[in-house]
Amino acid sequence: MDYLRVLGQSLDRSGFPWKKLIITFQVAQYVFEGFLSFRQYKILQETRPPKTLEGEVDQETYDKSQAYGRAKARFGSISGIYSQVQNFGTIYYDVLPRLWDLTGTWLFRYSPQGFTGEIMHTLIFFFIYNLITTIINLPVAYYSTFVLEEKFGFNKSTVKLWVTDLLKGQALGIALGTPLLSAFLAIVQKTGNSFFYYLFLFGISVQLFAITIYPIAILPLFNKLSPLKEGDLKTGVEALAKRLDFPLKELFVIDGSKRSAHSNAYFYGLPWKKHIVIYDTLIEKSETEEVVAVLSHELGHWSLSHTTKLFGIAQFHMFYIFALFSVFINNRSLYQSFGFHKEFPIIIGFILFSEALAPMDMVIKLLMNVLSRKFEFEADEFAVKLGYSTQLAKSLIKLQIQNLSTMDADWMYASYHFSHPILPERLGALGWSGKEKKADPKAMNGEKPSSVATGREL
Repeated sequence: MDYLRVLGQSLDRSGFPWKKLIITFQVAQYVFEGFLSFRQYKILQETRPPKTLEGEVDQETYDKSQAYGRAKARFGSISGIYSQVQNFGTIYYDVLPRLWDLTGTWLFRYSPQGFTGEIMHTLIFFFIYNLITTIINLPVAYYSTFVLEEKFGFNKSTVKLWVTDLLKGQALGIALGTPLLSAFLAIVQKTGNSFFYYLFLFGISVQLFAITIYPIAILPLFNKLSPLKEGDLKTGVEALAKRLDFPLKELFVIDGSKRSAHSNAYFYGLPWKKHIVIYDTLIEKSETEEVVAVLSHELGHWSLSHTTKLFGIAQFHMFYIFALFSVFINNRSLYQSFGFHKEFPIIIGFILFSEALAPMDMVIKLLMNVLSRKFEFEADEFAVKLGYSTQLAKSLIKLQIQNLSTMDADWMYASYHFSHPILPERLGALGWSGKEKKADPKAMNGEKPSSVATGREL
């Protein structure tokens, strides 16, 4: 595309302060998100639950939920500062060009003949950089699991299991990352200025492959999937799937309690063969009809084509990313601003391009959350039409209590960060009053507030 080439040439200006610009973006984003967190922290200091929840949540549970929210907010603030220090240190001390030169020296001295070139160099650079980053972030990850989550009774993992998961993740990253990154680089090298078309097709192929291989080869490395036993729950879920013509292949229970006390349920698979996975914690803490109601919401996403729409949007976003990358891949001023004066590696170009794209990513995140909120209300409405209004409301309340999820939110913070409506909004749309449960069509059909709920995937 000529206009992409022209745009690329116009952005490649000698001496353009890319480094200062990107640092400014990072600081601005950090300050903006800090401002939102400050607004949310004031909500987390409230001492009384929202009116909708006054008859559903006791004071002790509400206080504990607020304390959990404040603890996560403080942790997020500290880990955010830690991340910013890492980013500034990486940029200020020219870590990327230094590490690239160092790995190039290692490759020249120690690699067998034939194992040279940009692809091999990139693999060594990428995996060492990833290993360093992982090690630096170990204290944050450890604190999150064994201090924060432990304090509020959610952590079920052990240090041994945590370390094992970490090592499996690194090994998996090497096993899958090597061929994927090699293919990515080879496509860019061999297909000229139109490489983004081929990267797009490659990306779609990888996603379809991942959908197929993940439950077979990857998920079992970390969790155990067991067939759901015969009983009322299995009968109810199968009846629901048959009622909706959902192509259910298998029903699984996952041992989520192995690591956490949080609950969830989801489905995955190809269009003609789907699998439903229910957390053992959800089954243990909910009535059968409540679990079925949760799944009626999840299958509502499928029936209303939400998953298909989101997949389509993801493909468009991927194409847009690769197309814009073609604008920056030959931008010498960008490379030189970050210390690359002789070599211009593809992977470095992609990393720097991603940093330059950060402001646009913030806008996309906001828009996707708006769409996600809309879909969540629609899936709730779908469950209501199936007759699960009361059961879904009860299940949402139980999950809120069990997960100590945020029970109220600042509208600005919620609009930017959350992808799901907060519980009071969902109960209001469901028409829940504690005694009379009647869905509010006006609330269900779009006249809803803009805030959204915690990171729960229900």
